[in-house]
Amino acid sequence: MSPFDSNTGPRPISFQAPQGDLAILSGSGNPQLAESIAKFLQVKTIPGQAHVFSEGNVFVRIQENVRGRDVFVIQGVHYPVNDNFVELLFWIDALKRASAQQVTAVIPFFSYAKGDKKDEPRVSIRARVCADAIEAAGADRVLTMDLHSPQIQGFFSIPVDHLYGRQVLVDHIKTLDIPDLVVCSPDIGFAKEASDFAKLLAAPVVIGNKHRPDHSETAEILEVIGDVDGKNVLLVDDFTISGGTLISMADVLKQRGAHDIYAAVTHGVLSKGAAPKIGASHIKRMFMTDSIEGHRPDELPENIEIVSVAPLFAQAIRSIHDRTSVSMLFPEG
Repeated sequence: MSPFDSNTGPRPISFQAPQGDLAILSGSGNPQLAESIAKFLQVKTIPGQAHVFSEGNVFVRIQENVRGRDVFVIQGVHYPVNDNFVELLFWIDALKRASAQQVTAVIPFFSYAKGDKKDEPRVSIRARVCADAIEAAGADRVLTMDLHSPQIQGFFSIPVDHLYGRQVLVDHIKTLDIPDLVVCSPDIGFAKEASDFAKLLAAPVVIGNKHRPDHSETAEILEVIGDVDGKNVLLVDDFTISGGTLISMADVLKQRGAHDIYAAVTHGVLSKGAAPKIGASHIKRMFMTDSIEGHRPDELPENIEIVSVAPLFAQAIRSIHDRTSVSMLFPEG
């Protein structure tokens, strides 16, 4: 058909937005979170198939046309870490080969963020290797949350949007109206982030002094810097695996006269045995986000509560798609 009408001149031409239609694809790592995000965005997830064959070979297939669309593939890198990471790479590759306009890797928890430096002889900087692989697969940008080391953003040459779970956790904790609250970092390394928590909660900060002698995922709490006598304490950290640091810190805080002890972590990794230990600890209630789902070696005890970050990711995805500021999602305390 000619673009011109003989009587009225040029026909009107409809233009698609440069970034294409918004689309959400769920990997097998975070299907519930992906569905919640899609619900907030009022879109349906793209149907897809992920399968691991008997010999361990990972297979993915997109079951809907994505040509020219702005696709956000939601796939955390948690247990099974390597299967989930390879699956993420294959989703990115499949989307690019299916002519998606832009592909954003949404990684709620990036486990290899712990491998951010060469702090021992002859070791790999694992986070950098993973960043290179994500770029090589064809990702146009990355959206993630609470990287263990924020400088990992510099490992990528593509844009990285880094979200923080503390605002979601703080908003929930405020509803509890805990009196005489003190925020506690389990170690000096998380002191700045603990200060950010404290600022949002209008509370003072104390700091633990922790020593980790090896890779056994256990730590020794040496001292607490600050007064907690008669106070309610909120322990904060970006993630917990064995729960050992939080449990040991809670024990020391009790010895220093603390009243009720709470904990808030963005990523509840919780290896086997961690959940029941936390359930039997001095921690009255622990809050963690739904950044990790699927494999849980133990049932969560009653004192662990899940707070969803789906609204936060949905807002970030909407901002990226609409080309508006993501930093507006982080109000100052």
